[in-house]
Amino acid sequence: MQEAALKAAGLEGSYRALETPPPFLRARLQEIRRDYSGVNITIPHKESVLPYLDELSPEARAIGAVNTIVCDQHRLIGYNTDAPGFISGLDEAGISYRHKKALILGAGGAARAIAYALKEEGAHIAVYNRTLERAQALCEALGLHLVTEPLLEAAVRSCDLLINTTSVGLQDPQSSPLPEGLLPCEGAVVDIIYNPSLTRLMQEAQKAGLPTLGGLPMLVWQGALAFELWTGVKPDVRVMYEAARAGLGEALQT
Repeated sequence: MQEAALKAAGLEGSYRALETPPPFLRARLQEIRRDYSGVNITIPHKESVLPYLDELSPEARAIGAVNTIVCDQHRLIGYNTDAPGFISGLDEAGISYRHKKALILGAGGAARAIAYALKEEGAHIAVYNRTLERAQALCEALGLHLVTEPLLEAAVRSCDLLINTTSVGLQDPQSSPLPEGLLPCEGAVVDIIYNPSLTRLMQEAQKAGLPTLGGLPMLVWQGALAFELWTGVKPDVRVMYEAARAGLGEALQT
């Protein structure tokens, strides 16, 4: 996706995966500081990378997680493009969220970014997570509403926007984070899993006639925003979509 964006923009450079076991994180960042324009950060480093950075953007500081680093004159600056990338995906799909009731399933790094982004846009956000302590910590950190098991059904039925940020459905496409038949009465359903492109949760929502959105737009838009931070150039998002779909198609075949 990023290689395609570089080529379309006529820029020299390459984008590749740098496998980094946790014990080597500090050494890897020293290498980035010397030799790279920037990197993306993924699990499990989005939070553990923070102490090694020279500066954080306001949204990265508020979220407490970084997914993009820009190396500016050997200084490492952390950003979180997951948050605005999620909003860009909603905008592109025409899904309303401002001043709406959103229910987030999960309490990890992606949930934090999405909750922050939606709150900044005036949405009313509730969080449900199977591990109650993690949900409590997220709600306390960002000032959100906690949903416990006995209140889950009512919260799902009444929400305007249901967002799955858990990994349920990633390894097993037949699994869902919610019991069968439990869906919003009228709200949209978003699942940030992008492979498979159609999870069971989304299939059930579509059968119920609800608007749905998968994880590909968030993946592409966070990448596009990172590309612009690194290069100062707005990428061709259509090219990035095409490359991402092609890459995912290859992944599904293998």
